[in-house]
Amino acid sequence: MDNQVFRETYDTINERFCPFEKSILTNQCACSRAERFCIAEREGVQCNADAAQTRCTTLLELLRAQARFALRTTDGQSALPHAKAMRVQVGGLRGVHAALYPDDEVPIRIDDVDAIVEAAVARFGSLDEIPFQVIVQQITAYRGRRPFRERRRR
Repeated sequence: MDNQVFRETYDTINERFCPFEKSILTNQCACSRAERFCIAEREGVQCNADAAQTRCTTLLELLRAQARFALRTTDGQSALPHAKAMRVQVGGLRGVHAALYPDDEVPIRIDDVDAIVEAAVARFGSLDEIPFQVIVQQITAYRGRRPFRERRRR
């Protein structure tokens, strides 16, 4: 399938995009609001609730803004390379978990993105009030898959 045709079809089918799609598709996160769909052997994720999508979009924007120094980027608006987007998404959600449950071990996989975002709003009053210093530590600490060359050297 032509990439342009795929993009157009994707945008048509995906009425309510999931801001954490990359982390869900790589099975590092799951969400009770996520619905997967397939187009020409490619997979996508959409959200099934407007309010949940709005909360997640707001959180992701805040995570990107707070993590600019850790990501070594000054532009907060352009698309991030995949590895940096994964650091923000997975590391950011792990950081939210660490802020919510400081005595618990930070999980490798976040089981429900919507639940953790709702818990953060309930605990801190709003997403703006989350202690981002804890979250940025997790974003910085997150390491995705290493390139094949590095995995082979072990």
